[in-house]
Formats: sequence, structure tokens, C-alpha cells
Amino acid sequence: MKFRRNMAAISLDPRLNLQATRKSNQHGVVLEEIEGLIRVHKDGYVERPPMIPSVPSTLALPPGVVAKDVVIDKFANLWARIYVPSHPGNLPMIVYFHGGGFCVGSAAWSCYHEFLAKLASQASCVIISVNYRLAPDNRLPAAYDDGFKALMWVKQQALNECSEQKWWLSKCNLSSLFIGGDSAGANIAYHVTTHSGSCDPSILRPLSLKGTVLIQPFFGGEARTWAEKCATQPPYSALTLSNSDTYWRLSLPLGASRDHPWCNPLTKASVAKLRDLMLPSMMVCVSELDILKDRNFELCNALSSMGIRVETTMHKGVGHAFQVLHNYHLSYSRTQELISNIKAFTIKQ
Repeated sequence: MKFRRNMAAISLDPRLNLQATRKSNQHGVVLEEIEGLIRVHKDGYVERPPMIPSVPSTLALPPGVVAKDVVIDKFANLWARIYVPSHPGNLPMIVYFHGGGFCVGSAAWSCYHEFLAKLASQASCVIISVNYRLAPDNRLPAAYDDGFKALMWVKQQALNECSEQKWWLSKCNLSSLFIGGDSAGANIAYHVTTHSGSCDPSILRPLSLKGTVLIQPFFGGEARTWAEKCATQPPYSALTLSNSDTYWRLSLPLGASRDHPWCNPLTKASVAKLRDLMLPSMMVCVSELDILKDRNFELCNALSSMGIRVETTMHKGVGHAFQVLHNYHLSYSRTQELISNIKAFTIKQ
């Protein structure tokens, strides 16, 4: 089922990988660049320097956690890394989408592997970490299409009694499905959730969607919020306003503004459509030093005003992507706090 055509953003200290930031004249003029992460050349060539390493599924897992990579659609190169803890009983499952401004990132990135393995272990849940197609090679709605396709793949595995995926399915409570993600991945999780809510209620059976977890969801708009204009960002922040704008230029359909509904879900037309949807409870995790803070709160208020149950958590003293980049001295304690909040949310639904 296709989305009609009409971030999550990670930026590290470029000094950590000087070689990755060297300009190359091989493909001509560079049109767009986020230093150390992505360069888009005039001839269409896209460079993604390996600032963050990709690691195998078996690397440094917590005790009792098994992780494997599975193919969802080999033709689209769509795959997932699945984390299964050894906890007893049937566990909630989270279909999770990584951040990276829709343009960079991978389910195999070391920072996501570490965070999601820890989340599976400590929150007692099975996690299906989806590796979706990236922009600008595949502009939106490619990531949304991949997200919904991954959800339908999970459904098909649940229906297939002879499935090769029994190693993780046998641990899952099919009536306790969650969709989640951080930054651009949270944007994907939101749009996959609303798309599912616009479909026939039986579309997910035998799965039952209980909730959506949005960690620092990446949204935007043409009008700037106070946090976008005035919030002081520490050096090497995971998301600056300039980087945010670049990600949107690279990921939205050509010619679209930041008030496109995929970027700004609070336009009048978008809000009007939400009123007719059956949406699950949502958890929105906000970071105090994040330039997206105001937009995250605006989304919470809008959803609550429509009668949707929204649980909002504020993580003080940290900024965007703290749970995967550890670029704040409070990152460890706030990540533990985040994991505890997610666990409580999945238990309550």
C-alpha cells in the first residue's frame, strides 16, 4: 500500500574523522553537505562517509539477548535486525525505525545496535529494527512505504505457522505490538501509525497495535519555533537548524516546502484528517536541549485535544539523540530513564 506523493539527524565532531570530510573532485560540485555525514554532488552522486561504523548483529550483546538480520524484501534491499531477550513469557514487540534525517543511518550502526540491544534486554521486549531506504536516492515516501511494508511482513510471519521466523515470533505477544523510532525514525513511526489508522481495522490482524513511541520526533515547518530560533546548542549538537533544513531539502519531494504534511503534521488539512482516524496511545519523549522541543510539545497538545492518549516525558539536560550518541555527560542516566519509561508504557497498554 503506497503513500501518495504530493530526520534524526546526527552530526558529530568532524575532527573525529578527518579523512571522511575531505572533498573529492571526482564527481564535481557539491550541492549539499552535512560535514562528516553526507555529500550530494551535482551529478547526483551521494557520499556517506563511515563516520559511525556498522557492526554485525552478534557484536557485544547483553547476556541473554540474541540478534539476527533478516531479509524483508531483497529487491528493495529492505531488511531488519531483530533483538530477542531470553525473558520468560510472551513479550511486547516494537517495530523500530532509526534516525538520521531520512538521509543517513542504518540498523547496523554501532550506536543503534548498542541502544536497541540494551532496550530489548532491560525493557523485556522483542525489537525489529528496520533498515529502510534513504534519501535523496529515495525521497519520501520511500521510507514510509518501507515502514508499512515491514509492518505487513511482521503480520505475514505471524500468519505463517511454518515461518522460519519462529525463533523470535514464539517469544512475541501478538496482541502487544508497538511502533517506535527516534528523530526521523519517529517521524516514520508516526506516519506509519496514522496510515495504519486510516485502513480497515482488520489490516493488522492477528497483530494488535497498542501504542507508538516517538523519541524526539523530527518534524518541521516554514515558521520557526522559539527553540529553533533561540535555543543555544552545545558544540557538535546532534541536530542544528541548518542541518535540519538540509535534511528536509534532501528528503521531501522536489519543490515541497517544510509545510508539506510529511514535515509539518499540524497544518489545518493534516489535523482535519487525524480526527477521523483510530489511533493508539502515544508516548512522546522530549529532550530539554533539543531544537525540536517546541514542535514535540505542539504535537502532544494537538493529539491530546483530539482525544488521543498521549504520555509526554521530558529528559532534562540532554539534547537530540542523546540515547545513541552519548554526547552529554548525563546521557547514560537519561538513557536508563528513557528505557524505564518505554518499559512502563508498554506494560500499561
